[in-house]
Amino acid sequence: MRKRDPELGDYIGTNCPQVAMMTSSGKNRKTLAATTEQLFRIIQSIPSPKAEPFKQWMAQVASQRLDQMQDPELSIDQAIADYKRLGYSDKWINSRIKGIEVRKELTDEWDRSGVTGQQYASLTDIITREWSGMTTRQYKQHKGLKKENLRDNMTNVELALNMLAEASTTEISKQKNPKGFAQSAEVAKEGGSVANAARKQLESKTGKSVISTDRASDYLLPSENKED
Repeated sequence: MRKRDPELGDYIGTNCPQVAMMTSSGKNRKTLAATTEQLFRIIQSIPSPKAEPFKQWMAQVASQRLDQMQDPELSIDQAIADYKRLGYSDKWINSRIKGIEVRKELTDEWDRSGVTGQQYASLTDIITREWSGMTTRQYKQHKGLKKENLRDNMTNVELALNMLAEASTTEISKQKNPKGFAQSAEVAKEGGSVANAARKQLESKTGKSVISTDRASDYLLPSENKED
């Protein structure tokens, strides 16, 4: 392929590093490796008819993405369909989609307050730590997650408390009108503490922690027809 297509050869040589991988014989040998994006780029360059179905699929996905950019509601519809396909319950999906709306309102408020770049992650950590007792990374480690999305692996109760923390932060921020990261961090602590109080009250009634080690794989639906 690289000899047949010099441009592709240059692309692979520049973007695909050699990574040590174990062979069937148990020895480590350096092999060209690529990310998902890079693999798609390589597939686009393959002239074989066997690659055509993949090319058509990539064109379809690109077309859908352009439609979603013009009509964001389509992105929500796609997210719901994807979550259903993965086996999440309707109740969980409704909470997750509502959480996305709450999160967007919070980030809009942070934009207005002058928060930028990595500060979003820092403020999110503050909120998470205030209501759960753990940073986002610690929470993921608690659930045994690596690259998986933390919110996609929260239970309904965890989602509800996280949503309460972010919604409370938004409302407090609107009232106090913070400027910059430092003031927004103080507001984030206050918003997270609201959900922390709710968490402690619930735990006192149930006698167990709501911070679960469960991951999505532990509670996904066994079939698409089950509601809870």
